[in-house]
Amino acid sequence: MMSTLCNKIFQDVINDYHVHNNIDQPIENPYSGNTIEHLLYLKCWIDTVQWHMEDVVRNPQINPVEGLQWKRRIDQSNQERTDVVEYIDSYFLEKFAAVQPVENAKINSESPAWVIDRLSILALKVYHMHEETIRPNADAAHIEACTTKLNILLNQRTDLSSSLDELIADIESGQKYMKVYKQMKMYNDPALNPVLYQNK
Repeated sequence: MMSTLCNKIFQDVINDYHVHNNIDQPIENPYSGNTIEHLLYLKCWIDTVQWHMEDVVRNPQINPVEGLQWKRRIDQSNQERTDVVEYIDSYFLEKFAAVQPVENAKINSESPAWVIDRLSILALKVYHMHEETIRPNADAAHIEACTTKLNILLNQRTDLSSSLDELIADIESGQKYMKVYKQMKMYNDPALNPVLYQNK
């Protein structure tokens, strides 16, 4: 099952990152570059690093100049994240290229890779919410509230995992078909962002 593979790799990534817990530590992807496993590891690594950048930039005491630098790093990370999602969808497009959709096949509102993107973020939410349930200096009310939230996140991951596996099975059997739209983000493109092209 694809969800089982995703969830295992995502947990491995998060554990690997927290060995050093350093935004700038280099990625050590254990998988060959031409595999879906490599893309999944890379995807979650980007998400994990960005998660911690988002924490840093929300510090109310941060110097505004430093905050802007972090915001630009987050923008770059978002672009990299989107690119990897599209690479993952390209994997599925190639994998199912020979499948002939049935006559009444339907398109899904999300492609497989964007469901995988949500699973990656959920893995981070689960990890960090669990951390809050065992935080030594937290009071009982905090622990109880975070435990309730953690259980909801775990249930959400179960449901989303099932949805991913069902979607892939439907594509493989021709009940649904893939149609992938490039994100075409405009704010990073100097030819499309008016603030950038007007200041040339």
